[in-house]
Amino acid sequence: MSDFATNPNLPLAGDEYFLSDGGIETTLIFQDGIDLPLFAAFVLLETEHGRRALTSYYERHIAVARAHRLGFILESPTWRSSRDWGQKLGYSPGDLDRINAEAIYLMRTLRNLHADTVAPLVISGCVGPRGDGYVPGELMTATEARDYHAPQIGAMCKAGADMVTAITMNNTSEATGIALAAKAQAAPVVIAFTVETDGALPTGQTLADAIHEVDGATGASPIYYMVNCAHPDHFDHVLRAGGDWMYRIGGVRANASRMSHAELDESEVLDDGNPAELGEDYRRLMGLLPNLRVMGGCCGTDHRHVDAMGRACKHAHPVAAQ
Repeated sequence: MSDFATNPNLPLAGDEYFLSDGGIETTLIFQDGIDLPLFAAFVLLETEHGRRALTSYYERHIAVARAHRLGFILESPTWRSSRDWGQKLGYSPGDLDRINAEAIYLMRTLRNLHADTVAPLVISGCVGPRGDGYVPGELMTATEARDYHAPQIGAMCKAGADMVTAITMNNTSEATGIALAAKAQAAPVVIAFTVETDGALPTGQTLADAIHEVDGATGASPIYYMVNCAHPDHFDHVLRAGGDWMYRIGGVRANASRMSHAELDESEVLDDGNPAELGEDYRRLMGLLPNLRVMGGCCGTDHRHVDAMGRACKHAHPVAAQ
């Protein structure tokens, strides 16, 4: 297990800028032609063919970080590998412990292969929502969420994850529970909130209030927050309103598409937007978010979009600009 307390490579521990991957599920399904039941990428860990597909996916993105001389966050393919989703796919709790560990082992293998040319390489254990990422549904209490997510977080930390990232969080009680479960493991945790086209969470809560609430309930245990699964146009106006809470945002993983979540759910084709345009959107976000250090993608994005994000760093990062 990593020494969480003294890891100097974590985002915001220094001045490094990091890229991460794009929308892993949409890329694997729409571009690589791979069937992912229930949008679950972790099932690919079960076969040699699947592991090769995952390795190829990550290496395309690692190559982008190498080209831009930036760090990289290896986000594990475990967004769906929690109890309820696993049960729907025929996985027992023991199976899930194994698969979550194997996901981190794959990330460690990738780090060992590329550590000489890309640094820092940070391994993040990805945690997804218990329910739908777009719709809050029946909300858990923070205690229920802590207990629900604790086994997955524990398995990934034991396997050697450097940090934990909760992706597409649409309500504060679940986000709080995940933060508390990570805190119990002494694991650095990142909370990534999903917002709708109005810049608010699907519950209607503002991004500012959500960050303040989770910080208040956890002793500000998240090392930073992110915004993900929304196009920058959906939340740009919220950031322009300003506020001290924006200093807590350290990352963005935006969608390529400007479509709403409801429209994305109904779409049978991939809207990959315009990579160069999205890169310029990130450049503007860097001017609004003083602590933006991690840039990756969500639905519809791939290594082309991440490359455009890397180019956006060049005006702000002295090493990348050389």
